[in-house]
Parts: sequence; C-alpha cells; structure tokens
Amino acid sequence: MLNRARDTARLAFQQRQLAALGLSFRRIEAVTPESLTLARDDPYWTGWERPLSDVEKSILATHCHAWAEVAALGAPALILEDDAWLSVRAPDFLAAVARMDGIDHVTLETRGRKKLIAAAPDPRLPLRRLYQDRTGAAAYVLFPRGAQKLLARSARAPGLADAIICAAYELASFQADPALAIQLDQAGRYGRNPPLGEGSTHAPVTRAGAGGTRQLGYRLSRIMAQLRMGLRRIKCYGRAVRREVELAPDLWAG
Repeated sequence: MLNRARDTARLAFQQRQLAALGLSFRRIEAVTPESLTLARDDPYWTGWERPLSDVEKSILATHCHAWAEVAALGAPALILEDDAWLSVRAPDFLAAVARMDGIDHVTLETRGRKKLIAAAPDPRLPLRRLYQDRTGAAAYVLFPRGAQKLLARSARAPGLADAIICAAYELASFQADPALAIQLDQAGRYGRNPPLGEGSTHAPVTRAGAGGTRQLGYRLSRIMAQLRMGLRRIKCYGRAVRREVELAPDLWAG
C-alpha cells in the first residue's frame, strides 16, 4: 500500500478496510518531490507527451518502487494507493487470480471511462482481457513478469504511472468485471458515501511550460500515442468491445 507519511487519515482508513477484509499489507513510503532520487530537472523527465509536474514525477517513482518489490518478491501482489476503496468480493478474487497463469496485470478499478475489453468473459473468473485502459492505477494486481515489463518501459521514458501501464501493450492485462475498486474521489459518481473525505491530499499540480523544439516534441509524442490507441482498436476489432466497466455493488461498508 502506497502512502505518504503525512497522510495519516488515509493510512488509518486502509488499516480498517484491509483488516476488515482479512488482507495483510505492507506500507510503502510514497516518494515526494523532496525525496526524488533522480533530479527533477534531469533530461529523463522530458521524455513524455508533456512536461510532468514534480508531484507526477513522485507518483511515478513510488509506483516504480512497488514494481521493483514485486519483481524481487517473485509472486503477484496487489498494489494499492491509499485512497482505493475495495469491494468485499476483493479477497476471494485476489486469492483466485494469484493462482492463475498467463497474466501480467489485473486492474480492479473503474473510473467512469470506457475501456477496450474482451467481448467474451474469461471462463475462470469474473474478469476480461483488457486491451486498452485510459486511466487508473489505484488498485491493481501485478505479477513479477508484468513488473519487469513495466520497469523496462519506465526506464526508457517517463509518464504518468497509469499512462505507462495503459500504454504497455506488451502486458497480458485483465480487468475485473464487475470492477472491485474505485478511488474515493469517484464515490459521488457511483452514488456512494465515502468512508473518508473525497478530496485528494496531493499538492496542486503545476505543470511547467515548454517552448520551441521541446514543445513540438511533446505534440508529436501525443499524436503518436493517439495513433497507437487507434491502431490498437483496429487490431482488436471483432474480439473486443469498448464500454464502461460497472462497479460491484458491495463496497466495504466502512
């Protein structure tokens, strides 16, 4: 579970939630702009589709630490941001998915956006092959092979943590269907009363501007990303559908 030292209310929320669901966890100290080991002005950070804020750099670094731990562990693990709200079905699902083969990554989350998922459900569990996600890295199962793939991708270029996952077509990704998690800031969208305040505790994101050649490079990167997503849809034509994944009705009561 990823958590900043200052976010004590969120830590307490996760302690209550995970204890009630019978899930053991280990807290990973989240990276902050002040604790980034790679300088915030390092050229590496200019390699995405736009300038990244210091907060976004820190979030990526935090997820990279979690990916490295999964790779070292040699076993699948649930990576959970501290504002993820889980369904009571999650423990049984996690126990079952951990025994499955041929999987790199499973997202438990939905966030009000359509995803490109397999038209036919997986016969083993309530999940579907995930061909294109658009956002969300609050609650996902990562297998060691998937962790190694994400570490290799993030070493080549930065990005938002969820954007790196979504763009990693080399992953054998799956989607829990119905979804078994939302972030607390999505509670209102799904008609739920959150057990903790909805607002984000992250500092406001202030994005640095870019000009000249660098701005053109960002624009070209965005165009290429859109083309890749378009080609992905074409490649999956006939075996995938684009729809919003419904949320399981039984979130932990808090």
